[in-house]
Amino acid sequence: MRSFTRALIPGLLFGVVSSTGQAADENPPAGDASAGKVFFQQSCALCHSVGGGTKPTVIVGQGPSLVGVVGRHAASFPNFNYSRALSESKLVWDAATLDHFLENPPAAVPGTAMAVPVASAADRRNLIAYLSTLKAPAGGLVAEAAPAAAAPDAGDWHNDAPGVKHSVNLAALPALFSTPSAGNGPRVVKRPADATLSVPPHFTVKLFAEGLSGPRLLRVAPNGDIFIAETGPSRIRIMRAADGAEAPSENQVFADGLDHPFGVAFYPPGDDPQFIYVANHNSVVRFPYHKGDLKASGAPQVIVPKLSETTGGHTTRDVAFSKDGKRMFISIGSGSNVAEGLTKKNADDIQLWEKEHGRGAAWGPEANRANILVTDPEGHEPLRPFGIGIRNPVGMALNPQTDELWTSTNERDGLGDDLVPDYVTSVKEGRYYGWPWYYMGNHEDPRHAGERPDLAGQATVPDVPLQAHSAALEIVFYTATTGAAVFPAEYRGDIFLAMHGSWNRGSRTGYKVVRIRLNHGVPTGEYEDFLTGFVVDGRSVWGRPVGVTVAHDGALLVTEDGNGTVWRIAYSVR
Repeated sequence: MRSFTRALIPGLLFGVVSSTGQAADENPPAGDASAGKVFFQQSCALCHSVGGGTKPTVIVGQGPSLVGVVGRHAASFPNFNYSRALSESKLVWDAATLDHFLENPPAAVPGTAMAVPVASAADRRNLIAYLSTLKAPAGGLVAEAAPAAAAPDAGDWHNDAPGVKHSVNLAALPALFSTPSAGNGPRVVKRPADATLSVPPHFTVKLFAEGLSGPRLLRVAPNGDIFIAETGPSRIRIMRAADGAEAPSENQVFADGLDHPFGVAFYPPGDDPQFIYVANHNSVVRFPYHKGDLKASGAPQVIVPKLSETTGGHTTRDVAFSKDGKRMFISIGSGSNVAEGLTKKNADDIQLWEKEHGRGAAWGPEANRANILVTDPEGHEPLRPFGIGIRNPVGMALNPQTDELWTSTNERDGLGDDLVPDYVTSVKEGRYYGWPWYYMGNHEDPRHAGERPDLAGQATVPDVPLQAHSAALEIVFYTATTGAAVFPAEYRGDIFLAMHGSWNRGSRTGYKVVRIRLNHGVPTGEYEDFLTGFVVDGRSVWGRPVGVTVAHDGALLVTEDGNGTVWRIAYSVR
């Protein structure tokens, strides 16, 4: 497809080519603004606000306000940290450019931070019609103000260093709105020439691969091949490296043409999987696989054609299998921050809903969202809830000692710097974990005050709460016992977690890999920094960790999607 940035010049509204190869309509049919507002609330409001006027307001989304977007230049909202690709695109947002961009953002502007398309032409028309009603005030737009950062604290990046220990005391959580809700997204910069990553003594960290396009989750096949989801370009990459090697000898695309994949799993469990499963944005597919395959042998087979009726909001989906291979788990995050605008149900309707969807399950556009779902590996059984009310269960892993399912979770925003803690937890079947009505046990969310008194005291407290807004992503249990880079025995059975980093905190936190300690499979509640150094200063970062896995030789591999790199951490007594 022709690059969108080359097909347009500033002010030129004609000659746009869609991803179908057809010339885009310079005057597309009018949409329904009312329907577009509903679509925005269900699919866009998690990241974009419709605030911003002549006075600064609190930022409520990760993305810029869309007030006045129609007619303004791309990447021009004041003081927002846009991607380099969008800043250099020179686009002007009229109906045609918006339609083309929304149809396939990564193809229209390669490198944009917006990865998920609006596939339906009707939805795009309606959304653009709604956005056209959001007029900029006469005095012009003012950036939504981020509050001044507080003094450095225990959760702040200034104090990060390998070995620094952290724990969150749930009995001492701050009061609601103790600090303003911040809008403090990072400016992602090129990796500085003098950038240094830090790991504990006797460990080394070295660049393993670079030049990837937004590498996200990664998993290692039984034979040692490394599979990496490049979500933006909708493909799975494969790398091969000999044990002890500090760079891959093979690096190529295993499969492309997917739908914004994230999760990867091998089936059946064990040393000789026959399939590779991929969790797409709203489906699960699989490829036939034989040990050593460097390229998918055919088109993917659809196993679960649809995960939920809505696809906006959180977009990462992971997939994992029980040790006996009988159950397939699929994680799916919420479509919103905290189910704003959720319709009310009476007690009888709630009882009927929960009979099918589980205790504490949300409804409407959040049906089947904020859950871990379960079915069989063939997808024959209907999807049913396994863990409920888990706002955004990004990564999943099976504890090798207990076969318990664990997940890493991004909790809600908007309540202050230190609320609500993210967490890593084992997931008990049928349990309710709080979202959207409660958090961390029996703390009621003020935005749903008094709505579900029947759920008071019902929410399961997670095992390991984390610094709020750290953005907990992939987790992995360290299981290696041999290999050229194997870690000391004291690490065996512990969890490693990648933290993508904060945007809703006045003082930056996250942007690191941490170690979560377990004692015979039981978490102590404590975690410690393991890999740090991705933050440049209070505003800028060069790396945003996403994936973490254990290589065949015992090394730890980490992806970061800020500069598209993979890092290898090895242990050596030398």
